[in-house]
Amino acid sequence: MPITIGKKPESSFADPLGLLSDCHRRIEHFLGLLITVTADARGGALSGEQRDALVAAGRYFREAAPLHKEDEERSLFPRMRRSRDRQVRTALATIEELEEDHVVLDRGHVEVDALVERWMDDGSLPSSDVQRLVGVLQELRTIYERHIAIEDHDVFPLAGRTLDQAAIAVVGREMATRRGLKPGDTLM
Repeated sequence: MPITIGKKPESSFADPLGLLSDCHRRIEHFLGLLITVTADARGGALSGEQRDALVAAGRYFREAAPLHKEDEERSLFPRMRRSRDRQVRTALATIEELEEDHVVLDRGHVEVDALVERWMDDGSLPSSDVQRLVGVLQELRTIYERHIAIEDHDVFPLAGRTLDQAAIAVVGREMATRRGLKPGDTLM
């Protein structure tokens, strides 16, 4: 078994709340790639490494991030809404705000995809488009920072304290099924 020093091991579908939090680290990573490449290349010709980073980040936000959103909106949040726990009832307004964030984030990623695709197709990006890309990426970072902090520090721990183990296990099974995996698998 490989040993990784300094890094928390990935959670499995047996710990769906941990896995949701692990997905946040990937969101931060891929958003960071988009921001770094945009800042470094400034709309100019992309190196092979920069192009690969943009392709990987785009793929993540088109394929994996929507599954994460579904994990929350179709599996976790509905179970929290059915809870009779007083703390959960109080947190429902926050959950609705998180769902509203998802809509805004989706729109931002559509715009980022279009700008990045134009950049890669044309070999460069006009300065007005670079400024727009930088602005949208900054908006995404601001929303994600708040959104992720609320989920990691408030919503997921609350779910862990108030949902029974059977409900949490079902969330994990649904997450695995959504990806065509088995509940014992680890998400990479």
